[in-house]
Amino acid sequence: MNATEQREMLTLLEDGQTGLILALEGVSAEMAARTPAEGAWSILGCVEHLATTEDYLFAQIGAAKESPTPLINPEREAKMLARGTDRSRKIESPAEGHPKGTFASVPAALGHFLQSRRRTMAFVAGNTEDLRTRMTWHPVLKDANVYEMLISLGVHCQRHVKQIEEIKATLAAPGWL
Repeated sequence: MNATEQREMLTLLEDGQTGLILALEGVSAEMAARTPAEGAWSILGCVEHLATTEDYLFAQIGAAKESPTPLINPEREAKMLARGTDRSRKIESPAEGHPKGTFASVPAALGHFLQSRRRTMAFVAGNTEDLRTRMTWHPVLKDANVYEMLISLGVHCQRHVKQIEEIKATLAAPGWL
């Protein structure tokens, strides 16, 4: 990863983290626990999902292997960046990523996420190797290189920030029970 890619990746990760913190401002414990519809996730569920997914995908990065045939696909990277936060396209989380009540509160889930995100950002900041030559497994992308995994982590957070904003708007709407 060259210096420009490193800066861009750190910005992507930082923007997601900042967006999440801002989206959670003013969210009460009661609001965080409410779901906007049957089968939908609560705000707390979204933050739990982000925390557990950050850990899972980072573990997949750690398990990546050098590949004799690296997957280098600039078009796919561009599509991930352009469409990753598009909430009009439903992307179903694997069952393992569904909220399970692991955290008792948004501050607990957010604290775990922020700790995990710091680890991810330290990995990016300290890495100058070509991450596109290291292959791993992603539950949606399937075969993926480590650079794509990092893009996925960045847009994933931003996607769920939008979901949290949607939940807040629904819960604040007049007549919502």
